[in-house]
Amino acid sequence: MFSRVLIANRGEIACRVMATCKRLGIHTIAVYSDADARARHVRLADESIPIGGAAPADSYLNIEKILAAAKQSRADAIHPGYGFLSENPQFAAACEKTGLVFVGPRPETMQQMGAKANAKRLMESVGVPVVPGYHGDSQETDCLVAESRQLGFPLMIKASAGGGGKGMRVVTDADSFVENLEAARREARGAFGDEAMILEKYVEQPRHIEFQIFGDHQGNIVHLFERECSIQRRYQKIIEETPSPFLDDKTRSLMAEAAVAAAGAVDYLNAGTVEFIVGEDRTFYFMEMNTRLQVEHPVTEMTTGLDLVEWQLRVAAGESLPLSQEKINRHGHSIEARIYAEDPAQGFLPSSGKLELLHFPQDSENIRTDSAVETGDKVTVFYDPMIAKLVVWDQDRDSAVTRLKEALAGTAAIGINTNIDFLERVVRLDAFSRGQVDTSFVDKHVGELTARRPVPGIAKIAAVARHLLDDENQARRSASESTDPFNPWAIADAWRFNRPGHRLVILVSENGERTEVDAQGFDGKYRLSLDGKQSEVVATTMGATALALTFDD
Repeated sequence: MFSRVLIANRGEIACRVMATCKRLGIHTIAVYSDADARARHVRLADESIPIGGAAPADSYLNIEKILAAAKQSRADAIHPGYGFLSENPQFAAACEKTGLVFVGPRPETMQQMGAKANAKRLMESVGVPVVPGYHGDSQETDCLVAESRQLGFPLMIKASAGGGGKGMRVVTDADSFVENLEAARREARGAFGDEAMILEKYVEQPRHIEFQIFGDHQGNIVHLFERECSIQRRYQKIIEETPSPFLDDKTRSLMAEAAVAAAGAVDYLNAGTVEFIVGEDRTFYFMEMNTRLQVEHPVTEMTTGLDLVEWQLRVAAGESLPLSQEKINRHGHSIEARIYAEDPAQGFLPSSGKLELLHFPQDSENIRTDSAVETGDKVTVFYDPMIAKLVVWDQDRDSAVTRLKEALAGTAAIGINTNIDFLERVVRLDAFSRGQVDTSFVDKHVGELTARRPVPGIAKIAAVARHLLDDENQARRSASESTDPFNPWAIADAWRFNRPGHRLVILVSENGERTEVDAQGFDGKYRLSLDGKQSEVVATTMGATALALTFDD
């Protein structure tokens, strides 16, 4: 096993890899950009090295700087995490050339699977079902127009070198094909430096289901079951779960065989994912292979009891897979919700700023949080807006859905906009509870999922009560630190001569709604007047993130 591992990444995946390394007694080395000097992954690492400016090209995508950091820190291996350089064959090859172990697949496998057209031709050759389409080398517009007419509409235009939803367009008719083709080319050129396209039949109401696979140096390949990833926004996954509520045993078995065959076709090494598109009739087609650990790997870990990062490290160190296929079992149901710093009501506009408060339910055998940030941290504009993953497990899907509802209700972020409320609405929809989802789920329900809701009166009362208590506590602290602790001006009770004390608190919600609250009282006992009503309330703080309210009507 390795003694020193450098994690060439940031955010929650860097923290996740470090957790396993520390458990295994491996010295961890973080790299960080100027924007991440005080980031959580830097605080958790045994050692950290700056690698450049905030822009990814100046730091996390800079191969030379990362290799220099590995040399400086005497690392044995580099774990790439996901995103950034994780699927870059040049980076993997450069690691090998300098004597570092790259914790991932071989560079040639990345090369083969990175180009979608080549990958699909290879899958066809080994009998893995592939979506009908055009995967040829000719990229002339006239050629693609002719191929689109032969394929028929609707169809999907996809960047051959891409992923993550970039360079993708669904085209419903011939008249709009060229316009969509040019738009996809521009996007792919900017994102990947390659505007080559493939065309595919568009599968109506599709589900996105993937299989986790693993291979070792000894030629063994196994799967660790499927993950349902159909709830997406702009081709980015939002909620993932396992088992899929849609698959029957026969289809699951056939897809698992296809996933292992796909991995075998490239002599796959380490962790990877074979993604399929599945139609309403459960016909499935190979979509792509991700040559890295997936964001959503925790649901597999929660249901199998395995540590996939440990598997990655052991396989990279030359060990055989820890378990054979017949010994890999799955138990219960797990669901993951991705928490993003974004505003769903504003078209999911990314949000940045200081996290004044970030609270998650306590981790247990049923709840797990993989987070990139803590209270007091800053979320910047430079990187992916995902700040955490909330993962639940229970004996069956209904119980897991209930647990996820409770976990989301117990999650709070103050200081930036997040999609927490959006996620709560998703999991409370009847269609989600019934498992009736496909990749158009969010688009179908976007109105009810993103509309701003009026702030409930109880929330306003709680906000005012908490503000008053905090104001009074701050006044007490100031008085105790002053030369005259009994000075009446240092007491925040709104005292007035011959009149009851009043304090005016003004609330402004994120949608601009303004509420003026007249507050009387002190030390947790208040009479609050708002929205034409009076409430007598006793408020008690319960730690930094909770408040108990008692009403006297």
